[in-house]
Amino acid sequence: MIKELIIDSSPSGATIALLQDKQLVELHKEQTTNNYTVGDIYLGKIKKIMPGLNAAFVDVGYEKDAFLHYLDLGPQVQSLLKLTKQVRSGGYQSKLLDQLKLEADINKGGKISEVLTKGQLLPVQIAKEPISTKGPRLSADLSIAGRYVVLVPFSEVISISKKIKSNTERQRLRKIVESIKPKHFGVIIRTVSEGKGVTEMQKDLLDLIAKWETLITKLPSVEPSKKILGEIDRTSTILRDILNADFQSIYVNDNSMYEEVKSYIHEISPDQESIVRLHKHRDPIFEHYGIEKQIKGAFGKTVNLAGGAYLVIEHTEALHVIDVNSGNRTANKENQEENALQVNKEAAREIARQLRLRDMGGIVVIDFIDMHKPLNRKELFDYLRGEMAHDRAKHTILPPSKFGLVQITRQRVRPEMNIVTSEVCPTCHGTGAIRPTILLLDDIENNFNYILMEQNEKNITLCVHPYIEAYIKKGLYTRQMKWYFKYKQWIKVKSNPAYQITEFRFFSSKDEEIKL
Repeated sequence: MIKELIIDSSPSGATIALLQDKQLVELHKEQTTNNYTVGDIYLGKIKKIMPGLNAAFVDVGYEKDAFLHYLDLGPQVQSLLKLTKQVRSGGYQSKLLDQLKLEADINKGGKISEVLTKGQLLPVQIAKEPISTKGPRLSADLSIAGRYVVLVPFSEVISISKKIKSNTERQRLRKIVESIKPKHFGVIIRTVSEGKGVTEMQKDLLDLIAKWETLITKLPSVEPSKKILGEIDRTSTILRDILNADFQSIYVNDNSMYEEVKSYIHEISPDQESIVRLHKHRDPIFEHYGIEKQIKGAFGKTVNLAGGAYLVIEHTEALHVIDVNSGNRTANKENQEENALQVNKEAAREIARQLRLRDMGGIVVIDFIDMHKPLNRKELFDYLRGEMAHDRAKHTILPPSKFGLVQITRQRVRPEMNIVTSEVCPTCHGTGAIRPTILLLDDIENNFNYILMEQNEKNITLCVHPYIEAYIKKGLYTRQMKWYFKYKQWIKVKSNPAYQITEFRFFSSKDEEIKL
C-alpha cells in the first residue's frame, strides 16, 4: 500500500489529504485560530460541580465551559492537585516528580464533590474538541505523546502496544524503557517503536520529559484558564502517528511549511527526509493531484460506487444513516444472493473510507442489501471489520441484525469534516438570475481599470473558468494581447475547474487574492 500526504497551506491554516494508492482516505483541516486541539493542556478553573452528572464544568477560556466527568479525572488526580498547589505556591523545586510523594488512587465509584471544589485550579487536557454547541471535553489523566512512546505522569506502569506480538521484542522494549524512564512516570510503548534501538527511544523519551519540565516551569505564572502546553500542529501530529515505510512522498505548496515538515521528518525519521517535496507546478496543489475532484465526488448526500451501486448518507442530530443501493446492478434470480454480497462488500469498502474521510463519529447505522444466507452475512461482517482495521479511531461493529442493519460506534474527538459539494452560483447567489454573460469581459476590464490604474498593482493574475481562459487566449491576436497593449503590462490568465462559468478572481504577485 503506497501512501502519500498532500498539504495545501494557506494563511488561514492547512488542509491535509492522505492518499492510499492514489485514493483519498483522510482529509484534515488545521485552522491557525484553533486553540483547542486534542492534547493541549490548560490550567482549568472549576466553575461548577454537578453532583447529578458526577461531573464538573471547567473554565479553559472557551466561550462555553468545558466538561470534566469523574471517570476522566484519572486515578492520581489527588497527586496532580497536590503538585499544582505546591508548584504555584513555590514549595516544590524539582521539575520532575522524584520529590513528590504520590497520593492514593481515588475510588473508581466515588463522587466528584469528594475530589474537586468550586474555584479550584487543575491542569486538564483536551480530550475532545468543541463540537457544535458543546464546549471541549476534558481529562485530568494527563499524557504527553511522542513518536515512539507516550509519557504518563503519576504512574510507574510500562504498557506495550498489543500490535507488537513478539514476546522477545516486548521484553526488549520494556527493558530499554525501564532503564531510562524517570521516577513516578509511566510509559506507553507505541507500535511504531518495534525494532527501534536505545538511542531513538531515549531521544523520544527525553523530548517528552523536556515538555513536562516546560509545563512545570510555566505552571507558577500561567493565568487560570490559559494554555500551559500545546500539542504539536495537526500536520506534525499526523506524521508522528502514521509515518511509516509505506509513505512514498509528502508534497507541500508553501516554502515555510516545506521547511517545517522536512525538519520534523529529519527529527523523527531521518532516512525518510527525501520524500518531502515542494510543489512548484502552476496549478493549485489539490487540483494537480486530483484531490479536488475526489473531494467533490466523495462528499455529499449520494456517493457513487464503481460498479453502478451507490450510497445515500444522511446525518441527523443523534446518528448517521447510510443506505446501500444496488443502482443499475441487476441480476437474475439464480445469482441474486451473490450479487447482493458483491454490492455489499463494495459498499463496505467505501463506507470504511467515508467514516475516515468525513471523520464521522457517534452511532452509524448501515442498511445493507438484504441477504438470506447466514454465511454471506458473516462474510460481509468479517470483510467490514477487515476494512475498518485501517481506522485509527476507536470503534465497535455489531454483526448484521435480522433486518440487515449493521451498527457502528466510532470515537469522535473533533468536529466532523463536512464539505458542501452543491455549489451556490457566485454571480446570482442562488436567485437564478445572473448578469448577461456577454458583459463578463466588460466586468473583468472594469476591475482591471481599478486594480491596475487606481491601485497600481503589478504582476497580477486573473483566475477564471477553463472555458473563459480558452476564449481569452484564442486566436492570433488574443484578448490577453489586447490587454497588454492597453494596460502596458502582461496579465497572467489561469484556469480553475472549480470555478463557476461567470466566476473570476484576481491575485497579486504574492499569490494573495485581491478583494474587490
